[in-house]
Amino acid sequence: MRVLIAAFALFLFPVPSPPPQVERPPALLVDWRQSRPVGTVTAGGLLRGVRLPAQGEDFFTWDPVLHRRPNRVWRRWGTDDLVRTVLRIVEQYAAAHPGAPRVGIGDLSQPRGGYFGPKHVSHQNGLDVDVYYPRLDRRERPPKRAAQIDRRLGQDLVDRFVAAGATTVYVGPKTGFRGPRRVVEVLWNHDNHLHARFSWPFGSRS
Repeated sequence: MRVLIAAFALFLFPVPSPPPQVERPPALLVDWRQSRPVGTVTAGGLLRGVRLPAQGEDFFTWDPVLHRRPNRVWRRWGTDDLVRTVLRIVEQYAAAHPGAPRVGIGDLSQPRGGYFGPKHVSHQNGLDVDVYYPRLDRRERPPKRAAQIDRRLGQDLVDRFVAAGATTVYVGPKTGFRGPRRVVEVLWNHDNHLHARFSWPFGSRS
């Protein structure tokens, strides 16, 4: 009898299922050390570079050659200042836009800098980073066309890199993004990502 009563109680008052487990990216593990760029962005190297993690709560990385996540480890190195700045920007961006997709980060530099291959003239001394514009459909991949870009969020990213002290931010001719003269510049082949460049000492503008 007690078994029947218990079964009837469960039928009337079922035990709620536990909430689904949300898969969260692992905590960021960064081997911080004081870095130094060598030479120029087009003919240089990187001493004691710092690796950007493959992903975080506010960002993912994208390999522009293999067209997949995450970006390969040897493509994610920069000065400690650059990596700190990128992480700070994506964190503040996420706080300002809680419903926005994670920010896509592309190439930085190689572990010791140097020539990065035919797709990059620069990116040689840890002071450059590619950042993909957020998509209207929220997919975590680069937009294929400018029409897929969330212009409001994209302009906000451009503004944040300018405010962080980037000396140059390249944007594509079809994006319509704007910024201070001689800092935000239009460049072909940048309709799916912005290219932010910083100076050394970090963040200084002549």
